[in-house]
Amino acid sequence: MTKAKILVVDDESDLEFLIKKKFRRQIREGLYDFVFAGNGREALSKLQEESDIDMVLSDINMPEMDGLTLLVRINEMSPLIKAVIVSAYGDMGNIRTAMNRGAFDFVCKPVDFEDLEVTMQKTIRHVQQLRDTLQAIKENNILRMYVDENVLNFMSRREFESALLDNETVEGTVVFIDICGFTAITEREQADTVVRLINKYFDVMVKEIIAQGGYVDKFMGDAVMAVFRGDYHLDRAIEAALAVRTQIELIQEPLPGQPAFLPKVSIGVNTGEMISGNIGSATLRRLDYTVIGDTVNTAQRLQSVAKAGQIVISEPAYQRVKESFHCEKIGEVTLKNKSNPVVVYEVLE
Repeated sequence: MTKAKILVVDDESDLEFLIKKKFRRQIREGLYDFVFAGNGREALSKLQEESDIDMVLSDINMPEMDGLTLLVRINEMSPLIKAVIVSAYGDMGNIRTAMNRGAFDFVCKPVDFEDLEVTMQKTIRHVQQLRDTLQAIKENNILRMYVDENVLNFMSRREFESALLDNETVEGTVVFIDICGFTAITEREQADTVVRLINKYFDVMVKEIIAQGGYVDKFMGDAVMAVFRGDYHLDRAIEAALAVRTQIELIQEPLPGQPAFLPKVSIGVNTGEMISGNIGSATLRRLDYTVIGDTVNTAQRLQSVAKAGQIVISEPAYQRVKESFHCEKIGEVTLKNKSNPVVVYEVLE
């Protein structure tokens, strides 16, 4: 593990002493670099001064700026920095508020330092996965973006035309995630509210997809299509689907003059061969690097039969993951453009 920088925010100086004592070996070996602040305001200054901080370990109750306010400010500063909240076990109201405001995890007082280190390692791995994925996106083929004159300036005409024609058959897993009941929100809420909400939910989904090494292929209305390739692509896709469902269901969104909106998702997952290539219009010079084929279509149709809160997979997918995930047979369903009913399963955990 590379050296991780952790900002500890607490108005009790004893915590600084204990952390330096409990992690002295890891500090000496260069695994951890701890930075300390006495409240949220000091923490923000540290974050501005030191751009390489990976995670924040913060108390909730502090003078000047508390931990819940700090969480909001951290999310505004950088979505890559993850926060772990320290709170008394009985303070579940504040813990839930913290999770809704973007806390990655929490630990309870009195602090169990073995549990704390496990939580720190998990958080740091998550942050590193996010950074690795963002770097891969930056380095990816520029043809994944809109094709314009700038691309032509970098590539010869022959190279450009050849790149457009590149395609391949790949093995992977496709995940369709739909926000249930969101159409009703669009019909009765102001446009600003609708856009703010859907962007918030999409951001939650994207973080979990990236954390499992997937990428978002496209946004379609109030749905997301994600693709996973490489080792254990089906397992990682299901892990992402479970995490998305959990994080979305933690959100309680107050709406003007309405009961709180409790979002849920319906998810379809399918795995197999698909065609990967640049799809679009050469005339418009706008193409998307995407995947198409029966595997993709079936994933979308599995999502269409999933109920709110359900993750639905096909029987071939179930046979591949039944030892790793707890699934329950739903039975036969009829999917659009499929001549025979297919057997589907729900992933429970």
